[in-house]
Amino acid sequence: MTGTHRTVGLIGGSGVYDPGLFSPTAVHKLSTPWGAPSTAIQEGRIGNLRVFFLSRHGPGHSIPAHRVNYRANIDALAQLGVDTILSVSSVGSLQEELKPGEFVLPTQFVDFTKQRSTTFYDGGKTYHVSMADPFCPQLLGHATATGQEVGTYFHTGKTYVCVEGPRFSTRAESRFFRGLADVIGMTLVPEVTLARERAMCYGLLAMVTDYDVWAERPVEANEIVRVMQDNVARMQKLLAGLLPRLDEPRTCRCSHALDHAGL
Repeated sequence: MTGTHRTVGLIGGSGVYDPGLFSPTAVHKLSTPWGAPSTAIQEGRIGNLRVFFLSRHGPGHSIPAHRVNYRANIDALAQLGVDTILSVSSVGSLQEELKPGEFVLPTQFVDFTKQRSTTFYDGGKTYHVSMADPFCPQLLGHATATGQEVGTYFHTGKTYVCVEGPRFSTRAESRFFRGLADVIGMTLVPEVTLARERAMCYGLLAMVTDYDVWAERPVEANEIVRVMQDNVARMQKLLAGLLPRLDEPRTCRCSHALDHAGL
């Protein structure tokens, strides 16, 4: 698929329930072998680029992170021809230099989820996809450049630890995670691994909403909501600059993820 133009899936997380970037031209209600996705998928255009928007947590944030049907979400986007996913989510900071209100482009992750289905291949055919570099380098490059253009700096080269949720960490857990990662969240896994199994490009735009409890201050949901609301306009500005850059051929290796992964 290298050399073909992209079809982009935009997955909105906490704080981004509406892309605010286009007027939908169609709404798709799909079913998959794994059930229904979180909500109907809106289709629109930005220039010549086809974009499909999916709200990860459903209407009114009704689906908590540990109950999101990640397989149905990714498979539904694949059915629509999506080959590139931009994901937006909020994260907590595990490092002093990553301040609430700032943005992060993770390049690695650590998985501490406990009970999620993390693969499409539960039997019949087995694939062991490489996750050595989980995020598409082409997407990361475009996101970094866009951030510089619009004045919203991305912290890059960071690691995301994904936890089960919906509870927040204990202080002991938070101090432990500080030695492994830079930010903490509940939704990256298995979304990123399923996208790799569908040979999709995947990039995460993360908004820091709070310091995790290693900072000796309990995480409060109302504080997180306030920071998210303050950042929605900045995220939409980033997306407005980033999405048109993706109207181009894929030159990365993501489309070849399954070439040598099957047994």
